[in-house]
Amino acid sequence: MPLRFLYNILINITWFGLKVIALFNQKIRLFVQGRGKTLSLLKQHIAAEDKTIWMHVASLGEYEQGLPILERLRKSHPKHKLILSFFSPSGYEVKKDTSAADVAVYLPMDSNAKVKRFLTLVHPDMAIFVKYEVWPNYLHHLKKRKIPTLLVSAIFSERQIYFKPLGGFMRKSLGLFDHYFVQDKKSQHLLESIGHKNSTIGGDTRLDRVSEILKRDNQLDFMEEFKNTDLCMVAGSTWPEDEKILIDFINTTKEKIKFVIAPHEIKKEHIDKIISALHKKTCLYSKMNDQNLSEADVLIVDTIGLLTKIYSYADITYVGGGFATGLHNTMEPAVFGIPIIIGPKFKGFKEAEDLVAAGGIISVSDQKGFDLVMENLLADTSTIKKLGQINYNYINTNTGAANLIMEHISGIL
Repeated sequence: MPLRFLYNILINITWFGLKVIALFNQKIRLFVQGRGKTLSLLKQHIAAEDKTIWMHVASLGEYEQGLPILERLRKSHPKHKLILSFFSPSGYEVKKDTSAADVAVYLPMDSNAKVKRFLTLVHPDMAIFVKYEVWPNYLHHLKKRKIPTLLVSAIFSERQIYFKPLGGFMRKSLGLFDHYFVQDKKSQHLLESIGHKNSTIGGDTRLDRVSEILKRDNQLDFMEEFKNTDLCMVAGSTWPEDEKILIDFINTTKEKIKFVIAPHEIKKEHIDKIISALHKKTCLYSKMNDQNLSEADVLIVDTIGLLTKIYSYADITYVGGGFATGLHNTMEPAVFGIPIIIGPKFKGFKEAEDLVAAGGIISVSDQKGFDLVMENLLADTSTIKKLGQINYNYINTNTGAANLIMEHISGIL
């Protein structure tokens, strides 16, 4: 029995199972119900005569990687409508109203019938998949319709199925891309090992996105007042495991330094726990108008959307998640030329791996390790500048992926 036939059976069984699970699970309900609206949204926004370019991303992280390309496409191909699809609710529900695309939708399941309907409505002049997204039926029908298809910001490891003895079906599907823009030399070598030589090492388009942060106005009046002339540590996207270590250091240090904590979870009960555990004078962002910011030692940020600008005021940063479910974005503080401390779980985050090796990011595994790093940094501010420069240089020398991709696109469209 052909593997494609088995794959289609599996996709249909999976879709049926998801519809059952959706009765009991809110996230899966969004996944299922959102896909029920995809075709009507496409019909509303795309006419038969429209020229379109389609980009597909899995979730929010891949959206950030695709965004620099979408922004450039908007300028270079103004007559094309930009269609953006998401796989995950955690991406779509946040960015469904993005101005970067003319319409954003959930990607229909990868069954033959759904793929044909989707491609007929979208009729793209080009398809762009970001990072990991390899859907056999979509790629098969894009190739059949002779639609140029790119995989961008791709990163591969030998652990993936494409490089395993039993990965023939997925390996064949991966081979349907017309060109690959990979993040590193290792990924290119892995592609070449299975016969795909049509790749370009371009780096990660997120670095293009991050580098643009420096061009914005990052001034925040409340941070000017809070920091004043003191050293400041900003801890972003923290989890309880991170906060325990941070709070212990804050409570015991005798150094003159201010702290900003921007937790990943900003529910009131969680914020209250942090405040009650702190022994230093603490101010809450949502109540800062009632307090003297300049006299506070700790500022708790109980809102979202400000962290990137807050990082610009930091002398040292801590990025959360490395003791919990997975590391958060280290590139945003890195672009400001600031040393970064993280927990031990950073494998699989290429930029973190690179910068730990280079020395700009320091990984700690316990309270003792964190305390020692902080003591060393605070004892020698020249080290703070030196490590921060490593991070800034990494961002600065690894940008340009989006421009490489756009040169390739311009040669086709």
